[in-house]
Amino acid sequence: MNIALFGGTFDPIHHGHLILAREALEQLALDRVVFIPAAHSPHKLAHPPSPAEVRLEMVRVAVADEPRFEVDEEELQRTGPSFTIDTVEAWRRRTPEAALFYFIGHDNVRELHTWRRFTELTERVQFVVFGRGENGAPHDFPTIARRVDISATDIRARVARSDSIHYLVPESVRAIIAAHGLYQDHHTSIPKT
Repeated sequence: MNIALFGGTFDPIHHGHLILAREALEQLALDRVVFIPAAHSPHKLAHPPSPAEVRLEMVRVAVADEPRFEVDEEELQRTGPSFTIDTVEAWRRRTPEAALFYFIGHDNVRELHTWRRFTELTERVQFVVFGRGENGAPHDFPTIARRVDISATDIRARVARSDSIHYLVPESVRAIIAAHGLYQDHHTSIPKT
């Protein structure tokens, strides 16, 4: 069984995430892709994300119609920052026979060596880089390359400016953003994701 873990803040999840995950599903012959919302990324401690339960709700509705996409809320149950090694080890215990892949954005490659217990991570999962057409740090990981110019940073900024996010996120996600009044504060620093 081939399982890919897709961790992230997902603040908000958007069509770029979904398109790249679907592309990887097909290119790597994956049985399933597991979206894992982070409680709080250790690399983004200065910028608290939207409430975990709202981000989880957005991820759930975004993947609801894809039978090989699922959601794991394990990182949201833990206290403190979400470390990838803890999640990978939990999945290793649950599915010892599976080939595990872990998706990362091209922008994470340069700092990947700083991740907690990085060497052990490389022994437990196959990293797969999502390249969105930009030039990133050199690496030897498999790459899913597809030009998708959508980012959570831009979506948050657009909402703060009252610009449309139609076609950038699933309609169900847009409805949650509106219902919870997310990203409305024009004076809040909008972290890059």
